[in-house]
Amino acid sequence: MSTSNASSQPSKPRVAVVFGGRSSEHGISVVTAGAVLNAIDRDKYDVLPIGITRDGRWVRAVDDPAGMAIGGGKLPDVDRLPTQGSGKVLLPLEPTGREVLACEPGSVPEELGDVDVVFPVLHGPYGEDGTLQGMLELSGVPYVGAGVLSSAVSMDKEYMKRVFTSYGLPVGPYTVLRPREWEQDRAAARKKVVDFAGDHGWPVFVKPARAGSSMGITKVEDVTGLDEAVEEARRHDPKVLVESMLHGREIECGVLEFDDGPRASVPAEIPPPGEHDFYDFEAKYIDAAPGVIPAPLSEEQTAEVRRLAVDAFEAVSCEGLVRADFFLLDSGEYVINEVNTMPGFTPTSMYPQMWGATGVGYSELVDRLLQAALHRSTGLR
Repeated sequence: MSTSNASSQPSKPRVAVVFGGRSSEHGISVVTAGAVLNAIDRDKYDVLPIGITRDGRWVRAVDDPAGMAIGGGKLPDVDRLPTQGSGKVLLPLEPTGREVLACEPGSVPEELGDVDVVFPVLHGPYGEDGTLQGMLELSGVPYVGAGVLSSAVSMDKEYMKRVFTSYGLPVGPYTVLRPREWEQDRAAARKKVVDFAGDHGWPVFVKPARAGSSMGITKVEDVTGLDEAVEEARRHDPKVLVESMLHGREIECGVLEFDDGPRASVPAEIPPPGEHDFYDFEAKYIDAAPGVIPAPLSEEQTAEVRRLAVDAFEAVSCEGLVRADFFLLDSGEYVINEVNTMPGFTPTSMYPQMWGATGVGYSELVDRLLQAALHRSTGLR
């Protein structure tokens, strides 16, 4: 941490909020960043907003949370945000220093000061998948949230399910179409899905294996819609996951790491998608109906989903936070659908709302995550 030359008193920790990115969830990341910037206690922390454009440029964004909100049903974009200068931002690439530089064309790089902790609010590949976390580990800069392995495993729904299965956690039926399968022998790949549906029934859900925010998901009623659904998923990820349809209620639960270990929030129930065929992107972000918090469950059902959420957190070696999503089947059993290591994090998102109902407000939630990161070392731990 840097010190003040005038008073020789320790300065406030400096937080770099990194957002945007190259994934299809770019806009949601910008919305999340606005909420986090608005909540950070400026008496306690200095803040450096850093946006990543869709083509991967790092820019010094203006600290304007209001300009990062959804407007007119449209998501914000780093390229449309005001920036401080037209150059790019460089983070340190070695653990001997934490100096951030701003490089303007034709000018000497400007020192922006040390960064004490990074709050990465990137969703999807190139940010939530361990790539940014690996860079920060090499730099020796602490950061909020899951580490490299946990981020990577939790982003790839195939391997996430494999890990859950190895820990005895219940998952639904699925199969995977790898890039070579679809590209080299489409007929065989199609038959693989048809055989899967023969065992588990139509409809099936076809989705990118490594994406979030319900991007690229299609509900497929029969083989006639399969090719189009696979191509839609492959717009986001060349690896495609096919899941059987599960009949039940959608239940979510937040997990937050405390000094004595991870704890689960009260759970929430996601309401039926109304006019939408399923809980897709439009249903989730544009026409979103509020979740029911706490979920109307029995004491036994509530205790069970909270236990499973913490078990899922531990299974993928998570740190900081996770949102675990479940189906409560008509049979009364839970099936875990997925975990998100950087879930939607606006004040109206389910994760903060669940913790608010558990007694941890939004600003306190942000502060807890920053303090945990500041006190956690990088490297092997």
